[in-house]
Amino acid sequence: MKKTKLILFGIILTAFTSTATYAAEKFKVITTFTIIADMAKNVAGDAAEVSSITKPDAEIHEYQPTPGDIKRAQGAQLILSNGMHLETWFKRFYENMKNVPEVTVTTGIVPMGITEGPYNGKPNPHAWMSPDNGLIYVDNIRDALVKYDPANADTYRHNAEVYKQQITATIEPLREQVEKVPEEQRWLVSSEGAFSYLARDLGLKELYLWPINSDQEGTPQQVRKVVEQVRKYHIPAV
Repeated sequence: MKKTKLILFGIILTAFTSTATYAAEKFKVITTFTIIADMAKNVAGDAAEVSSITKPDAEIHEYQPTPGDIKRAQGAQLILSNGMHLETWFKRFYENMKNVPEVTVTTGIVPMGITEGPYNGKPNPHAWMSPDNGLIYVDNIRDALVKYDPANADTYRHNAEVYKQQITATIEPLREQVEKVPEEQRWLVSSEGAFSYLARDLGLKELYLWPINSDQEGTPQQVRKVVEQVRKYHIPAV
C-alpha cells in the first residue's frame, strides 16, 4: 500500500511539473542582429523570449552563421530580419529553416539610396537610425508578434505604444539641441555612412570615409578627403 501511494504521488507530481513547465514556455523569437532584438524585447516584454543570431560586436553584413545558430533558429517560432541587403548571409541561412515564419521589419520604409562604392544603387540598410523609421520598425514587430502569438496580442499592443512614446520623447530634445547649432556647423562625420537617415531627420550634412561595410579601413584618399572637408568647414570634433 505504501509503495502504491508513493507511485501515485510520483505520477501526480510529474503531472504538475509537466503542466508548470508547459505554462512557463514562452513564444520564441529570434532576430538577425541585436538592434532588432532590443526593439523586439521592448515590444514583447515578458510575453516572449527574444534573442539575436549575431552578437553585439559581430559584423552584421558578412556574418558567417554557425551550426549552433542554425539549430537555435530552428527552435524559434518567429524570425525577424532587417532586409535592405543588410544581412547578405540571411537568405542562405533561412533555407535551413523549416516552418519558421520570417518577417522583414523594414516593410513600409522608403529607403535612402547608396550613391557610391560597390553598393551603389542599393538601399542604405541602416534605416533604424531614423527615429521616424524606428516607429515603423516597432509597428512591424508588434504586428508580427500579434499575428504569430495572438494569445498575447494585448500585451504586445500596449508595450508597443509605450515604447513608441519613449522613442518620440527621446528624440524631441535632440532636435531642439540641433536647432541651436548654427546651420553651417550642422555636420555629422563618421567612418561609415550608417547615419544617413539620422542626418536627414535632423537636417545635418553628412561626411564619411566609406558608404557601407563596417570592417573596412579607410584608404589614404578617403581619409584625406574627409580631413580636407573638416578643415574647410571648421567642423568641431567630439
